[in-house]
Amino acid sequence: MDKARTMYRAPYFRTDGSAGPEVTLPDSLFDGAVHEGALHQAIRAYLANQRQGTASKKNRAAVAGGSRKPWRQKGTGRARQGTIRAAQWRGGGRAFPPRPRSWKRRVPKRLRALARTSAFNSRAEAGRVAVIEGFDFETPRTRDLTKLLGKLDRPGKILFLTHGVNRELYLSGRNLPGVRVLPFGAESPYDVVWSGTTIIEEAALAGLGDAPASGGGPRRRPIRRDAGAGPAADGEEG
Repeated sequence: MDKARTMYRAPYFRTDGSAGPEVTLPDSLFDGAVHEGALHQAIRAYLANQRQGTASKKNRAAVAGGSRKPWRQKGTGRARQGTIRAAQWRGGGRAFPPRPRSWKRRVPKRLRALARTSAFNSRAEAGRVAVIEGFDFETPRTRDLTKLLGKLDRPGKILFLTHGVNRELYLSGRNLPGVRVLPFGAESPYDVVWSGTTIIEEAALAGLGDAPASGGGPRRRPIRRDAGAGPAADGEEG
């Protein structure tokens, strides 16, 4: 027996910020499944890929000087030392220093798609997804976006997902702390989980029915029915 899908509903706002009737979120994206393992892997990979990997320090071999023994081995009463560039000396090299390296992690396409839907479902399950009719910004102005946020009155950090690139909205919100503006489909699972409320433009959700979600994954190779028969099956065909 197939498990019925969870139908999520979200508050709806008009362009001016006034509230409208609730809308049902499309089940092609909001299917109710939250896979915490996939979400964890995708977020770890995203954060690792933000690292530049350029940290570098010198070990004792790379520090100049220190080729002469600072004092003789015995008879001074002090601990024996071989070089003033050892790790315990001031100005010496570091023990096990960081070296430039790549922190890049690759996430399979299917796992990315599963993590993306899981992130949206986790926000919808908590009632942290809203839909807005559109954005009426003729010119970039942070004051107008601040007024809109006051009318929406949504908790936490705000992630706006627009239908395509909205330059005016992006420029209006880029200097506001706790506000991000991204085209719908360009967000990462981390962006969705980072936000306290995700506000999606209505036109972006309307396009979900026309095209499959990004990251649907490659087709699997079909399995032959007679794969387990072995050479005997080939002999029967002959």
